[in-house]
Amino acid sequence: MTATPVGVGLIAPADATALDATVPDVPTSDVPAPDVPALARNWPVGYRPAVVRGWEPPATPYGPGHRGVDLAAAPSSPVRAVAAGRVSFAGRVGGWGVVSVELAGTGDPPLRTTYLAVAASVRRGDEVAAGDVLGALEPVGPHCAGCLHWGLLRGEVYLNPLSLLPPWLLDGGPSRLLPVLGVPLPRPDDDRPSGTP
Repeated sequence: MTATPVGVGLIAPADATALDATVPDVPTSDVPAPDVPALARNWPVGYRPAVVRGWEPPATPYGPGHRGVDLAAAPSSPVRAVAAGRVSFAGRVGGWGVVSVELAGTGDPPLRTTYLAVAASVRRGDEVAAGDVLGALEPVGPHCAGCLHWGLLRGEVYLNPLSLLPPWLLDGGPSRLLPVLGVPLPRPDDDRPSGTP
């Protein structure tokens, strides 16, 4: 078993079992965590992507678990910053592309999001806004093809990255009425009861 560098925000060493083929619903009961502001403005990939594997915090610092969430996405999909911040790392760790972003205004130590496996298009020190492209999803990650591993840390403590998402991003938001195309608008005199001149 190989050790994961502390603070990079990677996953725990993978066990030999296959991932569950079911796609769980996004667990909204755990969101937001009290010490994590819901400041994300978008998902890192797509619009409300399927959560292939959820947050499974380990019982001990080096215990088994899943220190982030895996989000379904096609290879080469753009990976975007979920909130404004500064790129603290962009490079390869253990053969996988990793980008980490320290989120602006989140205290000391700041919250840090991590994205794996990403071919980075940003460099350490770059300032990014929510929605800025950090790179492209690599074809195969450390334990799944077609998914982004998204993590969140404060210092060396792993947190659930879904906590960053406000409810309107988690549940699709409120319903919106859209215009009906091809239907004429009513004329002002159409409001009169039938049979009146």
